Amino acid sequence: MPGLSGRMSTVVKSKISRLLDKAEDPSETLDYSYQKQIELLQNVKKGIADVVTSKKRLQLQEEKLKQQMVKLDTQARQALAAGQEDLARTALERKNVIQTELQSLDAQIAQLEQQQEQMTDSEQKLRAKLEQFRSKKEVIKAQYSAAEAQVKISEAATGVGEEMADVGLAMQRAMDKTENMKARADAVQELEAAGTFDDLTSLDSGGQDDIDRQLAQLSSSSEVDSDLARMKAELASGQPSSAGELGAGAGSDGESATATEAPAAADAPAPEESGQ
Repeated sequence: MPGLSGRMSTVVKSKISRLLDKAEDPSETLDYSYQKQIELLQNVKKGIADVVTSKKRLQLQEEKLKQQMVKLDTQARQALAAGQEDLARTALERKNVIQTELQSLDAQIAQLEQQQEQMTDSEQKLRAKLEQFRSKKEVIKAQYSAAEAQVKISEAATGVGEEMADVGLAMQRAMDKTENMKARADAVQELEAAGTFDDLTSLDSGGQDDIDRQLAQLSSSSEVDSDLARMKAELASGQPSSAGELGAGAGSDGESATATEAPAAADAPAPEESGQ
């Protein structure tokens, strides 16, 4: 299935490209490119040195051959002067062979010199480009650093950056929890004021609910009204009695005290309702 495999290859390449874009640092990339160009320049210099070395080796060989030619020419002349023409011919033949080799060496040396000049020109051009690239690299790195700092400052100021977004979410969660806690505290305070919650720490509650407390308050209010009416009757009849005397009389002869108070209460005029 070439179609499916092609799509998978495209998806994988796009994912890898996105990861590389995210991990790529322009400053590091520029430094790496500059380093590679320096290595290339060093290789060019090494190549020039190798060419010069080869040329020097050929020149040394050429110098030796020239010395041999001079030597053979001298020997040929000496042999011819001594009447040894065959020996002179042999020396001249060797001289011709060496001369042919010299011509080949001259061609090789000229080729190496031309190659040296070309490589030297290339090295100078590459050096100039390298200097330009270095200057441009520093400018681009400075611009990138400034832009990166500006982006971070803007993201921090506007809160759109990843770190500031996390901080904003944390602050929002804290505010939400604070609002919920405040609402809960207000609700508890309101329910407590309404008497919905029993005071478990109170010793006199006796486990009473709200209805029991209301009935107890109603009974207490009735007793207070009865005591108040009795006191008003005693004051109107001119026979005030203290709580101690009433208590003593009740202890000695409860029935006589009750009989005495009953006619007094009956004969006493009704108190005026001016206070009510």
